[in-house]
Amino acid sequence: MPAITRDFTATTFVVHERRTLLLLHRKLNMWLPPGGHIDPHELPDEAAIREVREEAGLEVELLMTGSVLGNVRVLPQPYCILLEDIAPGHQHIDLIYFARVRGGVLNPSERETRAARWMTWEELDAPDISEDIRELGRRAIELCS
Repeated sequence: MPAITRDFTATTFVVHERRTLLLLHRKLNMWLPPGGHIDPHELPDEAAIREVREEAGLEVELLMTGSVLGNVRVLPQPYCILLEDIAPGHQHIDLIYFARVRGGVLNPSERETRAARWMTWEELDAPDISEDIRELGRRAIELCS
């Protein structure tokens, strides 16, 4: 049996005015929140913020913040961690964060996305939204509003 390869990724559900941002991924043709691979030597929370900036042009603050415990830094906690099957023998360990808009203007990356939409709770019911995106988008709206 061949070994499974796994990459660490960070995904951010961004909430603004009780809506969550989804991007129509150019390659996958799916509605997804901003996210991508965590770069070598990058912290997961930094990747979550960077991916939103790169893919959507927005500056965000994560719902969970870090802290200090004596001489040790406590990183912002993701809401959850998903194990996603990407291709046969390849998975993503996806750290899911929730965030609020802090600044910037929505300017989706044309290289990565075909469209961008702020989705309401009800709009997340659309048949082209996968169940995990629907459920996590609604949880983000609840917790960030």
